[in-house]
Amino acid sequence: MSRRRRGPLRWLLRLLLLALLWLGGVAAYILYVGGRDDAGPADAIIVLGAAAYDARPSPVFEERIRHGLDLYERGLAPRLIFTGGYGGIGARFSEAQVARRYAVRNGVPADAILIESVSRTTHDNLRQARRLMQDHSLHTAIVVSDPLHMARALRLARQEGIRAHGSATPTTRFRTWQASWRFLAREVYFFHRDHWTRLTGSHALP
Repeated sequence: MSRRRRGPLRWLLRLLLLALLWLGGVAAYILYVGGRDDAGPADAIIVLGAAAYDARPSPVFEERIRHGLDLYERGLAPRLIFTGGYGGIGARFSEAQVARRYAVRNGVPADAILIESVSRTTHDNLRQARRLMQDHSLHTAIVVSDPLHMARALRLARQEGIRAHGSATPTTRFRTWQASWRFLAREVYFFHRDHWTRLTGSHALP
């Protein structure tokens, strides 16, 4: 191969290496944030929605609800905010309603719970949670989600003006390597897509 041809190939390999290093760094950041637990005294605990099957939370959602209840029982916040709308056509209960039923059955007073039943995305979850916080003069929050979801959840919460700290579920239902890898790859994609969306001024954040 001539020296003239080796030059562009060398630059291409360097760019590929830089891209791989960047993606590895983003993935490491997501893992780092998800591995931290910054829970401390706050005005509310925001539990982000996930799938529900009629009146039952999915295993992923149940882990989030249980962790939110644990933080509440530890006295870290006097209010629980459950988020999540109706999962599909014909659904009897919204995700937030399913979570509230679960919490009340486990001894949480109904007047300690706030819900919103219109959101369908993480960004909507947090936008609606912020409105509930404003309506009830709540200023700080602990955000509860899965470890690999936490970096994006906190970024979007702060973008919404919520003074938030994260407390990821101590366990996750994404237990297999294949499921965890797909979730991590998805969050790396959303990291870049969210930043691009902000740069271009679009508000369609999932």
